[in-house]
Amino acid sequence: MKNRLVQILNKYSLYLVLVLLVLFFSATTEGFFTVPNAMSMLTSWSIKGLIALGVGMVIISRGIDLSSGSVVALASVVAASFAQNPEVSKFGMPPVFVAVVLASLVGVVIGACNGAFVAYTKIPPFIATLGAMTVARGLALMYTKGFPVSQLREDFMILGRAMVGPVPLLAIYFLVAAGAVWVILNHTAFGKNIYAIGGNENAARVSGVAVELNLVAVYTIAAFLAAFGGMLMAARTAAGNATYGNMYELDAIAAVTVGGISHSGGLGTVSGMVAGIMILAVVENGLILLGVSPYLQQVVKGCIIVGAVIYDMSKHKRR
Repeated sequence: MKNRLVQILNKYSLYLVLVLLVLFFSATTEGFFTVPNAMSMLTSWSIKGLIALGVGMVIISRGIDLSSGSVVALASVVAASFAQNPEVSKFGMPPVFVAVVLASLVGVVIGACNGAFVAYTKIPPFIATLGAMTVARGLALMYTKGFPVSQLREDFMILGRAMVGPVPLLAIYFLVAAGAVWVILNHTAFGKNIYAIGGNENAARVSGVAVELNLVAVYTIAAFLAAFGGMLMAARTAAGNATYGNMYELDAIAAVTVGGISHSGGLGTVSGMVAGIMILAVVENGLILLGVSPYLQQVVKGCIIVGAVIYDMSKHKRR
């Protein structure tokens, strides 16, 4: 009976932590347990959630992606620059369509480069994506000369500001993306390959898995989700800015690490990612309502990352 209880607690510990955090902040702050505050959390974390889903897939493959925040910035300024006032873009197509496509293309190109460097040159993912982080941020600054790109069209801004009933459209994007990632990881050969590569790359290769192509694909998906998030951020804020996405990659890594995605590779679930994202969202929102300094919030996030990795390593060692 005791072992059974321990198994249940281990299986549902994330959700128990989430419930306890909600109860704690509801009791210690005013306005936390309200619909407007819940919608505010959904709005502020949906874009980070998109990034976290992609980063989680990369970590399952035993990699890391530090370029996500910079991809957000570059995609935001590219999207904003093509979503300004003219009725027809220079491509002869609706500006909103062009903005979305080109922003997404930014992510696809950067992600494919990340994956190619990791897969074919055997550069450690940390170094490859650190370089991409610097390059993407630099390109965003060069593209805008450091100035925000504003005066965007209303039909573009609605992509990041619309509501479906009481629910922000941003949250629906996140839920759809989470569903798509769940299908990929659980019901496709590609998803099984990601787990296999993360568990043992050599064994996956011997089993006939095209390791290099799968790595390129997983990094491309991660950067695409980050770029889509950058486009949505430009729509939500009515501007593109080269400073957007600062430290978002660390928030994403923290969220999926808390959600049980193992940095040893080959382990993790989408439900865990979503739970980790929700936990970080609740912690951030609760600390803000408690009046905690933003600097101290960074300390708390750092401690959460380290604690979650230590817990993951202890579980991996026991296995």
